[in-house]
Amino acid sequence: MNNNGALVISLDFELLWGVFDKVNWREKKGYFQNTRKIIPEILHLFEKYEISCTWATVGMLFNENWDEWNYNIPKVLPDYNNEKLSAYSYGKTIQSKETEGLCFAPDLIKRIRQTPGQEIGTHTYSHYYCLEPGQTLISFKADLVKARELANKFSIEFKSLVFPRNQYNEDYLDECKYMGLRAVRTNPDVWYWKNTQQESLQQKIFRTADAYLGFNNRSYQKFQDIHPEIFGQKASRLLRPHSGKILLDKARLKRVKSEMSSAAFKKEIYHLWWHPHNFGTYPEKGLEELENLLKFYIKLKCRYNFSSLNMVTVAQKKFKI
Repeated sequence: MNNNGALVISLDFELLWGVFDKVNWREKKGYFQNTRKIIPEILHLFEKYEISCTWATVGMLFNENWDEWNYNIPKVLPDYNNEKLSAYSYGKTIQSKETEGLCFAPDLIKRIRQTPGQEIGTHTYSHYYCLEPGQTLISFKADLVKARELANKFSIEFKSLVFPRNQYNEDYLDECKYMGLRAVRTNPDVWYWKNTQQESLQQKIFRTADAYLGFNNRSYQKFQDIHPEIFGQKASRLLRPHSGKILLDKARLKRVKSEMSSAAFKKEIYHLWWHPHNFGTYPEKGLEELENLLKFYIKLKCRYNFSSLNMVTVAQKKFKI
C-alpha cells in the first residue's frame, strides 16, 4: 500500500456521547472541559509535526445547542433492549446550558477541518451500537443519514467510519457503501478484541497486559477487502492514557515506540487510535506523551521515510475517491 510504511492515526471524537451510560456528567464536567481545551493543542502538535489524522466524530457534536439537537432527532430510533444505551433517552434528561459544552462542538469541528492533514470521518450520529440487541439495519440507516445531513451543512463528506465501541458489524457494510463510505476501521486481529459488547474479564486482562508487553506484531502490509469498494483498516494499538504510575507509563510508551519502529523498518502500516477525552484527567501529561511519540515518528520518517496518513488517504491509494 505504502512502499515505506506509514503511521495512521484515528481518534474517536465523542465527548459525553461516548460514555454517558457509564459516568455521571456532573462528576465529569471538568474532564470534558479539559478535553475541549486540549483538542486545539493536539491539532497544534499535528500541524507542527505534519501528522495526518482521521477524527471519527459523533454526529450529535455538529449541533449548536439542545434546540437544534431536539429538531434533529431522526424519525427511526434504535430500540435497544437496554434503554440506558439510548443517546436520545439520555439527552432528553440532561438538557441545560450547563451541559451543552459536554455534548456539542461545532466550533471544534470547524477547527479540525481547517487544520492540514485532518479528515473528519463519522462515528455514527448517536454513537450507535451496531451489535446491541434491539437495534436494526433500518435504524442504523436513519442514523447515518442524519449524520451525513449535518456534516453536509459543514461542507464535509464522510468517507471513513469507526464503529462505536468497536462493535464492528459486517452486515451493515452494504449500507455504509451506499452512504459513500470507503474506509472502515476494524478491530485488532486477536481473540481478546472480539465480541467487544460482551467482553469477558479475561479479555480485559489480556488487553491491559498487551499494552505493556508482547511481540511487535501489530503492524501489517496486507489490507482487508471487507466489502466491495470498502477498505478495512485494522487498528494496531489503543494509545492508553497517562496513569500517573511512572514505571507503567514508561513501559506503555516504550511498547508503542517499539511497534512503530518495527513497522517503519518492515515498511508496514501501524494504526494508532484513542479518544481525545482520554487526555482529560492528565491533559498536560497526555500532550507531553503525545509530543514524545510524534518526535519519535520524525526520527523514523528521517531514517525509513515512514509517512503519516489518515484513513481516507490510505483508501485513496486503493480506490479512486
